Amino acid sequence: MPSKAGIQNETEETVEVCSARIIHRETLAAVQAAMPGDARICDLADFFKIFGDRTRISILWALSESEMCVCDLCALLDMKQSAVSHQLKLLKQSRIVKYRREGKVVYYSLDDEHIRRVLNLGLQHVCE
Repeated sequence: MPSKAGIQNETEETVEVCSARIIHRETLAAVQAAMPGDARICDLADFFKIFGDRTRISILWALSESEMCVCDLCALLDMKQSAVSHQLKLLKQSRIVKYRREGKVVYYSLDDEHIRRVLNLGLQHVCE
């Protein structure tokens, strides 16, 4: 196993780096074979960007508990309808939420169970 040496970066934190310049070809080949293509990596990065907004996370959490209409989401989050509608549009475009119409009311819900799991895993991580 290569030895490691600590170096100081600009913020004075110690960063562990390999002091030996060895390429572990088997590891490299295995990881390269498992890596998604560039297009999928880009899609995944875009997916996680959606989770980088407090309002969207609040909307998603609410929808993980119950299907809701825009008016209910506005009341829950104490936000204007235009702001909630804008976020819902982004979430729909990203295929994270779906909607159904019942008369004049549009109800929103999570697109699938994966989104609920991502939220729960994220919460578990920050609570550890």
